[in-house]
Amino acid sequence: MNKKERAKERREKRRQEISLLRTISYSDHHRWWTSETIAVVTGANRGIGFEIAHQLASHGLTVILTSRETGVGEEAAMVLQKGGLNVVFHQLDIVVPSSIEAFAEWIKENYGGIDILVNNAGVNFNASSDNSVEFAEKVISTNYFGTKNMIKAMIPLTRPSDSGARIINVSSRLGRLNGRRNRIGNIELRKQLENDESLSEELIDQTMHAFLEQVKDGSWTNGGWPQVFTDYSLSKLAVNTYTRLMARILSDRLEGEKIYMNCYCPGWVKTAMTGWAGHTSPEEGADTAVWLALLPDQFVSGKFFAERREINF
Repeated sequence: MNKKERAKERREKRRQEISLLRTISYSDHHRWWTSETIAVVTGANRGIGFEIAHQLASHGLTVILTSRETGVGEEAAMVLQKGGLNVVFHQLDIVVPSSIEAFAEWIKENYGGIDILVNNAGVNFNASSDNSVEFAEKVISTNYFGTKNMIKAMIPLTRPSDSGARIINVSSRLGRLNGRRNRIGNIELRKQLENDESLSEELIDQTMHAFLEQVKDGSWTNGGWPQVFTDYSLSKLAVNTYTRLMARILSDRLEGEKIYMNCYCPGWVKTAMTGWAGHTSPEEGADTAVWLALLPDQFVSGKFFAERREINF
């Protein structure tokens, strides 16, 4: 059996394990949520986001399904509503500050706050094997800055509870700092991003801006950036490091006001974003997000997960 066949066998074995885990119902003893628990899922009109909304609603939560485009978002929500699920649609474009502001106001007026936020909205223009940074600014603006702005807008709206609010950021293994084949070549920068003492929002922002400047002048290929799915990888690296940073900042909150933030990789999922070339179903890709959202209180924060297991950044 060659290396590729062994990897395929491992994926299939893990897929079977996850499928088994999903058949085990959450114990009533650990069920901290009710039908009044509010979960927001961004970019949920299709793919992983739609399935996350579906699974959360199936567990009895109230889910706010958001989409940049109103028509497809309403249609997606209607599909779930017809299945008897408590799903509400609201338009949201995380790249537009006024859209986030309007959404936050609507949440405050109609629900008073939220309990769970799943940041799934994102873009990737490198689904093919050809690496390109033609849309780098759009990718970074959406996947990192849009996600960050959404987190900042929702944190003041998280509702106090004994179990704590949860924020889950959909990310990727491609954004790992020490991935074997796609790491940042600048060792000093990598050390700064690894070190909790030197890590800051300013450092993450500066790193993204430095990359975009090199894209504009054409020097990015010599900048020590990842050479595979470059802009997407960097956008997810920023999401991962920001997750670590914010989890540390939020850890100082008092009991009853805790917010747990983690990120996870759904795998190479068969969706429009991957050109339907993945080897994981949306149902499997959504599983870890739902698992993190519904875990009992006092669980970890600031970690990176895949297939319900913690992996390193």
